[in-house]
Amino acid sequence: MTDADPVVAKASAERRRFRRVKVDLPGRLFLPADSREARCTVGDLSPGGAAIACDLVPDLGTAVVLYVDGFGRFEGTVARQYGHGFGVAFVCTPSKRERTAEQLTLFLNKSLVDDSVLRRHERSSQKGFAKFTRADGQIVHCEVMDISVGGVSLKTDVKPPIGEFVLIAQIAGRIARHHADGIGIAFVGQPAAEPVPHVNLVRL
Repeated sequence: MTDADPVVAKASAERRRFRRVKVDLPGRLFLPADSREARCTVGDLSPGGAAIACDLVPDLGTAVVLYVDGFGRFEGTVARQYGHGFGVAFVCTPSKRERTAEQLTLFLNKSLVDDSVLRRHERSSQKGFAKFTRADGQIVHCEVMDISVGGVSLKTDVKPPIGEFVLIAQIAGRIARHHADGIGIAFVGQPAAEPVPHVNLVRL
């Protein structure tokens, strides 16, 4: 077993525990060991790690400090490499992970909700509006009831069959359940995660 093997194993466990979200955000990488730094792009982010595109690709197991625009500072180790990029497994406290999960939920909220509609309805009982596209191309307007990193609950009279794939704000999802007011969509293409508390889009 090489020195990097435990790091790789830990990264695999993190990928199973935390859901990754596509973000495409600018960042800055710093290597404490030799004080090198470089600009980078964070392609996806979770409370447990990140995928980074950068001209500077550290060796496996290297300790790094990552600054992500809008999310702050993270410490971690390089867990995998691929071309001009690499994956980092974060080393942080449970409270930092929870805070990152909340930030990611808010990030998804901004992607899903039409801000102009929210402004027009900010004094009503509405929680926010969006639309999703069905597999046959039908565009369905709906109300966002609740959202988490793992999925979204929508109020709609249109209830596609469970298992049908849809697209909402450029995020792929699958109809996971029907409820009295509409449907629940689970985001796909990401590993299973620990539950993240749902956040209402607008407080009533």
